[in-house]
Amino acid sequence: MSTKRGNEAFRFAIHVLQGRWFSVFASFLIMAGAGATYLFGVYSKQIKSSLGYDQTTLNLLGSFKDLGANVGVLSGLIGEVTPTWFVLLIGSAMNFTGYFMIWLAITAKIPKPKVWHMCLYICIGANSQNFANTGALVTCVKNFPASRGVMLGLLKGFTGLSGAMFTQIYLAIYGNNSKSMILLIAWLPAALSVVFVYTIRPMKLVRQPNELRVFYHFLYVSIGLAVFLMAMIILQKQINFSQAAYAGSVSVVCFFLFVPLGIVIREELILWNLMKQPVDPPTELTVEKLPAQAIEAKEEEEKKIKISCFADVFNKPKRGEDYTILQALLSVDMLILFIATLCGLGSSLTAVDNLGQIGESLGYPTKTISSFVSLVSIWNYFGRVFSGFVSESLLVKWKIPRPLMMTVVLLLSCVGHLLIAFPAPGSVYVASVIIGFSFGAQLPLLFAIISELFGLKYYSTLFNCGQLASPLGSYILNVKVTGMLYDREALKELAKSGRDRSSVKELICLGSQCYRLAFSILAAVTFFGAVVSLILVVRTREFYKSDIYKKFRDEAEDS
Repeated sequence: MSTKRGNEAFRFAIHVLQGRWFSVFASFLIMAGAGATYLFGVYSKQIKSSLGYDQTTLNLLGSFKDLGANVGVLSGLIGEVTPTWFVLLIGSAMNFTGYFMIWLAITAKIPKPKVWHMCLYICIGANSQNFANTGALVTCVKNFPASRGVMLGLLKGFTGLSGAMFTQIYLAIYGNNSKSMILLIAWLPAALSVVFVYTIRPMKLVRQPNELRVFYHFLYVSIGLAVFLMAMIILQKQINFSQAAYAGSVSVVCFFLFVPLGIVIREELILWNLMKQPVDPPTELTVEKLPAQAIEAKEEEEKKIKISCFADVFNKPKRGEDYTILQALLSVDMLILFIATLCGLGSSLTAVDNLGQIGESLGYPTKTISSFVSLVSIWNYFGRVFSGFVSESLLVKWKIPRPLMMTVVLLLSCVGHLLIAFPAPGSVYVASVIIGFSFGAQLPLLFAIISELFGLKYYSTLFNCGQLASPLGSYILNVKVTGMLYDREALKELAKSGRDRSSVKELICLGSQCYRLAFSILAAVTFFGAVVSLILVVRTREFYKSDIYKKFRDEAEDS
């Protein structure tokens, strides 16, 4: 009897590990480790001082980080033709290689690298994020297409929280040593991808009646994690935590991360019991031969698909149908999304990357600057889950176009930029919350809009192509605008003190004037992006009034 129970338990464990819900749980953990790029504000100061960079060079490094993080076309194309496990393994190797080389450089374990070497290292490390996205996020969207908004919000939400989680973990393991933060970023995300590499894969499309309720349970757990992390940030600002106290904090974080596993086991147990119920009467599987005309029609359709990539570039299908890659990239809708993303995400990335130097220029202590970065991380999470769940609810209940929420989010982002341009006491706290929220909200909206307008057939590639505007905007606004204007103000201060550039190791600007002009420009650019996104609202309003998920519900019922 005990042997039978043991066999039954073993079969159930295999059922759980191979199930759709465990795949979601594994994706949560992988995405929770895929947000290392948002910690640049914590360790950028260490790179700047260790290697003697000025602000323009540091911002150049930040732009290559953004380039790597957002140019995911390679991972998308690889994802189209290789299994998910292969994509995840490539991402794991790139993550470890890129960040480990940076750690070796700033700890002087290798000779001081050239600037282009450092740019290459951080680009490779950051690009691993796209392989995690392609492997985990894209696969989950395809497995749950009728819940894509909430799925995108949750998965990108865990990525948004990763910055705050990594901060707690590195303080518990290494103490207050930002060099070791980079070492942690190198090995932990890589290990997560390797552990769960075979559990994430495309599965048969099934629509469960309680699917949305399960996602809300995941949401409640993630909100609990976010609230706990925020409480820790506030407490750690008021109290000096010991390393043991940080270890206790990390234990609670790990508890929250594994609570979804209990939800997964509950749902898989329900499915397991349903599978064990006898089917009466037994069903027979019949195979019908296709008539000759049907076979010819199918072959003709396959030929059409093969040549459609180039021959039908400008003969686009209706919105919501499966576009080819070129049809989507050359569409007016994608152009509008490109401009809005360049303005919105480009400005937000610039703000996030400069947060450490903004705090320094306004006289905030180092510990407080770390709080700004953690606040961005947590409100980044709230922005992602809010935009995912709320935009989905508004779409389903009232047919409100998802691009309209993109417009609102960009307008909100303008307020955050203006608070930095014209700071008041404590205004950077508010700006961190606003910028973190609006930055986080843009990503699930962008990815959901792309999947809805252009279909899921080539989503692995289109998903990554949608981010291409982000690093371009970051380079222009971060290096050519913010970095140069900051250095110009720093040189003015240096000239007033009677010193020249060769007499100091790094350029530092102190005062509210350091970022005033730069962030005024960022606010104006973001406002322009909001106006552009309104054009997409007008163009797609009729499409969003229709039942855009009907075909997925029909497909799930047929299967």
